[in-house]
Amino acid sequence: MATNRHERIEDQIQNEIGSMLLRDLKDPRIGFASVTRVKLSGDKREAKVYISVYGTEEEKNKTMEALASAKGFVRTELGRRIKLRHTPDIRFVLDESLEQGAKVMEILARLDSDGSTPDGEGE
Repeated sequence: MATNRHERIEDQIQNEIGSMLLRDLKDPRIGFASVTRVKLSGDKREAKVYISVYGTEEEKNKTMEALASAKGFVRTELGRRIKLRHTPDIRFVLDESLEQGAKVMEILARLDSDGSTPDGEGE
């Protein structure tokens, strides 16, 4: 039962920070970013917020810098929106799993169109 509560809190944090990205954070350095997941520590004092950013490496770096500088605002606002005994410390982490997945899909599509298998043998 505690696991369900833990997951609900992670989902709620993800939704609230996603909402802040859309509506409340006005920093022009923040590009097209979305919250892909939140990992909350066992004691609920730290939250890793995984952010996916669409754009160049420079745009990703600028977005992550802007989020790092907005961390205090995000934490304060999160404390107002979600009633917890302790508002978790926020750590933003760049999530590149979507890009890696897209690269894998591209490789698979290329292999499929060539009619070859990964080990170099044809059908």
